[in-house]
Amino acid sequence: MTLGVLAVLGMAFTMFAGFWTDWLWYRSVDYSSVFTTTLWTKIGLFVVFGLLMAVAVGFNIWLAHRLRPPLSAMSMEQQSLDRYRMGIAPYKKWLLFGITALVGLIAGASASGQWRTWLMWVNGVPFGQKDPQFQLDVAFYAFDLPWYRFLLGFGFAAAILSLIAAALTHYLYGGLRVTSPGARATAAATGHLSVLIGFFVALKAVAYWLDRYGLAVKSSDFKATDNWTGLRYVDANAYLPAKTILFCIAVICALLFFSTIWRRTWQLPLIGFGLMVLSAILIGGLYPAIVQKFQVQPNEQAKEAPYVNKNLKATREAYGIDGTQVTEYSGTANTKDATKLRDDVDATASIRIMDPNIVSPTFQQLQQMRKYYAFPTNLDVDRYGSAGKEQDTVIGLRELNYAGIDKKNWINNHFRYTHGYGVVAAEGTSVDSEGRPVFTESDLPSKGQLGTYEQRIYYGEKTNTYSIVGGPQKEIDYSDDSGEKTYSYEGNSGINLENPINRAAYAVALNEPQILYSGAIGEGSRILYNRTPKERVEAVAPWLTIDGDAYPAVVNHRIQWIVDAYTTTNGYPYASRTTLGDTTADSLTATNDQRTVVAQQNQVNYIRNSVKATVDAYTGEVKLYQWDTQDPVLKTWMKAFPGTVEPKSKISDALMAHLRYPQDLFKVQRELLTRYHVKDADTFLSGSEVWQVPDDPTNKSGDAVPPYYLSMKMPDQREQAFSLTTTFTPNGRDNLSAFMAVDAEAGKSDYGKIRILKLPTSTTVNGPKQVQSQFNSEQDIAESIRLLRGGDSEVEYGNLLTVPLDGGLLYVEPVYVRGGGLQYPLLRKVLVSYGGNTAFEDTLDEALNKVFGVEGSTPPPEEDTGEGETTTPPPTSDNPTVQEALNDAQKAFTAGQEALKKGDWEAYGRAQDDLEAALRRAEEAQSRAAGTGGATSSPNPTGSPNPTGSPSPTPSPQSG
Repeated sequence: MTLGVLAVLGMAFTMFAGFWTDWLWYRSVDYSSVFTTTLWTKIGLFVVFGLLMAVAVGFNIWLAHRLRPPLSAMSMEQQSLDRYRMGIAPYKKWLLFGITALVGLIAGASASGQWRTWLMWVNGVPFGQKDPQFQLDVAFYAFDLPWYRFLLGFGFAAAILSLIAAALTHYLYGGLRVTSPGARATAAATGHLSVLIGFFVALKAVAYWLDRYGLAVKSSDFKATDNWTGLRYVDANAYLPAKTILFCIAVICALLFFSTIWRRTWQLPLIGFGLMVLSAILIGGLYPAIVQKFQVQPNEQAKEAPYVNKNLKATREAYGIDGTQVTEYSGTANTKDATKLRDDVDATASIRIMDPNIVSPTFQQLQQMRKYYAFPTNLDVDRYGSAGKEQDTVIGLRELNYAGIDKKNWINNHFRYTHGYGVVAAEGTSVDSEGRPVFTESDLPSKGQLGTYEQRIYYGEKTNTYSIVGGPQKEIDYSDDSGEKTYSYEGNSGINLENPINRAAYAVALNEPQILYSGAIGEGSRILYNRTPKERVEAVAPWLTIDGDAYPAVVNHRIQWIVDAYTTTNGYPYASRTTLGDTTADSLTATNDQRTVVAQQNQVNYIRNSVKATVDAYTGEVKLYQWDTQDPVLKTWMKAFPGTVEPKSKISDALMAHLRYPQDLFKVQRELLTRYHVKDADTFLSGSEVWQVPDDPTNKSGDAVPPYYLSMKMPDQREQAFSLTTTFTPNGRDNLSAFMAVDAEAGKSDYGKIRILKLPTSTTVNGPKQVQSQFNSEQDIAESIRLLRGGDSEVEYGNLLTVPLDGGLLYVEPVYVRGGGLQYPLLRKVLVSYGGNTAFEDTLDEALNKVFGVEGSTPPPEEDTGEGETTTPPPTSDNPTVQEALNDAQKAFTAGQEALKKGDWEAYGRAQDDLEAALRRAEEAQSRAAGTGGATSSPNPTGSPNPTGSPSPTPSPQSG
């Protein structure tokens, strides 16, 4: 008895520990309302539907027992069951309670899993768009229909379980007979079971009626298009009337079963049921097949065209690709002026030769500093620099690497080694003379252009275990020439372990008894867990689908993880479905150990990047910001969880500067646009314009080429914009069919605008795979690559970037070499192709010069500042007043840089004022000398506070 009591108490405390630790965690991140709303919704559904099922089954068992015939009327067959009846007689009430409790628990547990469906139904917000067939708001299909289907399924389960329970009870007590002569059922049993069957048939009638609307979101394969959704000709002209007819037949059949209460015979109900089954076969199955065979197939294009147009429109709206701008593009240069082409390259794109997917080992080797630090397999691309002079930057965090801890034990793993340290960033468009990254933020502690910020990283993509911080045990902060530095966490994140109940709960929840009695835990100790950005956002917003790639940014002197999140539904009428896991996979997701494929295999036919989330790398604070202010799905969830999502207006300018268009959404859209870039049904049905996303030509994985972030401008743009780009090839071929780019720079008016340059089908333009083959097949290039591979060296191809240039297409690919005593890749060559000409040179400029046959404009020589930085000398002037003003500007600029190094923001502000005043004097003096009487040009045309026109090495505090 004692052991039994202890076992029960142990199980109870284990359940309590799971509940209690979850509550403590949600309270620690200030999202307790998510926990309570979800919990009470689950409890409510469990209780209501569990009771309904228990009452339904229990009532029918009780009724069947009450309607039992007298024992004297029982047959010999029934008398043989006496021993069973006598055996259960003393326990009838307990048995009834046990059966009803069991079915109630199962039904309640199943219903509690429908909490999302319930919350969407009760909080649903109209879409303001109607489906073209039934003229119902899209919200009916997205929010209402799933709940009605759940209720219908629950009703079927209740009817079937009640029917089985009642039939068994009637048989046990003589109401039903199997082998005895005479009537097989008593009148009472006949009436009872008929009502239950009638209820089942009535539910089937409701199902037929709902199936009519379900046709608008029904998936089917059509014209080699998987997961086509919506009505086709056969649905509208055969299935839809068939469902209506079957509904009427089912209603009549149900009434016949109900009438058995008075008629006491099953003859008519069984005939009706047989007719319903026959009608389902003939009307619901055979008739649509005949229509498809003899009406649709002989003239499919004409019959299906109206429905295809509906699918085209709905799919483009549901995936946000209805505003895609498709422009014809020749694919060949519009000008023969080589000098103009060469000069246009710099204006068209800031070509990134630093591939974030290749150089992680280089960052690791040059900036790891300690074995217990590591960088992600694939680094990220962001924008940093002064206002108006941002440049593409490759960035990564020096995160804690538990595999690199020399001496692993419980104290080291969870108390001593707790956090990473610092950002490492490098220019995306340049390398040094050795082919190494030009770091703009480096060393330990990190220093450079990012200024001062909290460098400790307690929350990151590699922090997948718990840490206990802030107590008597000191943490390893970082090491430098003077030795190892220690630190104690000062944030308010995590859960306090001073409370013995908390310690016991976590000891059980984490299966770590040392938490209960360890002396390393004391006053101020806090436990941190759920530490990856994806985990934290998923936990506080379980109704969101999380993008597979969280990326870091330095915002307002703090490292913030930025996470894109999506609202989805698979109930958008007529919109084709896509499987997110398949669509978002590419050659990088297969190799990146940190990047996850979004949403596994979830099928959706509506998606919006409705939320931008941030996770503070030091405190773990999670913030959700409304991004798509028109999304009805997000509005629905905001009603269900009020106060969890902050309005878009709360996004600071510093954070806005680092938000970007998400990769996974772009992948979904590009996959849909391989077919849905056409707008007319005839072209769609012919399949002549189907594209495909090409395989990555830089490796042999056979996976799709990933999209690339790049600052560039499309032909209709006036200036470069941070963009996400990809290419398309015709289905089954390797030549280029289109180039696609989306403006990825948040806060700009064109953000999210998709542009496609469609190449003519009458001519052939080389696609990425063909360009790569051309690189590999040219004799000089092949020989150079062979020489690079000499000894134990290994050649790695970087991202093959595509840039539209004056009607043609410029391809650029960096080539890295790993080996020769070095275990990390260095940039050695750059491949360039344009108009059939190729070059393979040491630098991008040299390769461009060779391809175009002319040299580009040479930038002004740079001066060494003596501190590893270079600046372009200020312009000179024959006018002494202008020259004096420029000299003052240079002095102000230098003073500002010195103030920044000292962290003296007040002095920095004064220097900026002096700089602006000096530039204004120079501008006015130059204007007077020109006799214009006003300002016509500025020595600082970029608007940069730097008089040299180059970006300041350190951003202002306002720019983050």
